[in-house]
Amino acid sequence: MKKIPLLVKVIAAILAGVLLGQIMPDIVIRGMNTLCGVFDQLLRFLIPIIIVGLVTPAIAEVGGRAGKMLLLTVVLAYAFTVFSGLFAYVFSSGLFPSVLPHVSVTAFDAQTADYPAFFTINVPPLMDVMTALVFSFMVGLGIAAFDGPALKRGFSEFKTIVSKTIEFVIIPLLPFYIFGIFLNMAAVGQVAGVLTAFLSIVAIIFAMTLVLLLLQYGLAGILTHRNPLRLLRTMLPAWFTALGTASSAATIPVTLRQALRNRVSEPVAGFVVPLCATIHLSGSTLKITSCAIALMLMQGIDFDFPTMLAFIMMLGVTMVAAPGVPGGAIMAALGVLESMLGFDSGQQTMMITLYIAMDSFGTACNVTGDGAIALIVNRLHKNGIWEISNQEYTGNIIMR
Repeated sequence: MKKIPLLVKVIAAILAGVLLGQIMPDIVIRGMNTLCGVFDQLLRFLIPIIIVGLVTPAIAEVGGRAGKMLLLTVVLAYAFTVFSGLFAYVFSSGLFPSVLPHVSVTAFDAQTADYPAFFTINVPPLMDVMTALVFSFMVGLGIAAFDGPALKRGFSEFKTIVSKTIEFVIIPLLPFYIFGIFLNMAAVGQVAGVLTAFLSIVAIIFAMTLVLLLLQYGLAGILTHRNPLRLLRTMLPAWFTALGTASSAATIPVTLRQALRNRVSEPVAGFVVPLCATIHLSGSTLKITSCAIALMLMQGIDFDFPTMLAFIMMLGVTMVAAPGVPGGAIMAALGVLESMLGFDSGQQTMMITLYIAMDSFGTACNVTGDGAIALIVNRLHKNGIWEISNQEYTGNIIMR
């Protein structure tokens, strides 16, 4: 089972839930809803812990490093990420209202009146999500500013515990949770509209990632005075590799090779590409923002630009802390979805399902965009705006 990709497990869980939900007796559906309720409480308990465990060491790691090239690369990666979120907001707000059906607010909830759980277990979180975010920023910036080695080492070890919990507990149980949601959804007769909407969302977001890459390489082409389509075509091997591996880290050698073929200097490419594999997640931000807007439109939830702008800017910071496991970015984003958009557990589950269904698209967009950032950084470096030091080249590479 460990060798089966998570995407395959999620698709199998959806199909099994849709088919079995129409024939299973009530007692089985209620039993599955009971288990889903327990997992839901576990997830609610873990979200603030995930935020503290991932965001704190990420801020301490990036904030504690020096170097002009690091600063510029981080600024560019964050700017690209925020732009992708704003692009997704404009694109999704314009397209989704005309293609998505309205879905009941309770459609994504395993705890419905039709098939109530046999019992519930209440596991209160240690803190709310916003408290966890503020605490993470305070401690992370403090570690970066005062260089506390003991505290830094402690949070680094805590990050390992959180990452392993996600990898070996949350991710393996997700397909069963998704199965329970779709089992209940099929039993109450709400699954057809949701699946139709899912297919529309996946197709539109795939097209959005391609348009975003054209915009990113259009900017790189303007700054480097080169043909952006030719630059993007050179990076296609990295795009296809990421599409197959769904891993930014595994695609680094290919991304690095193609960046060099785009005439990025070896020191710049060797610094920027591995760093951006961790901190640049334009594709992931686009997917999360678009899926969030789609779910809010489907359920008639009001939102406005200031709310989404704040969400996107916070999401861009949170993405830096995403662990390098399948679905890691959406797990890191759950706290922001809950605290800023008010997503409940059912909506978060749908976000996870949609995200994983398009995981390869986002990763391919992420790593291909890394090549555009490398081109821009290389251009500034060639103009003599700064000189890269040996310490920056060899010591400031952050990898998942």
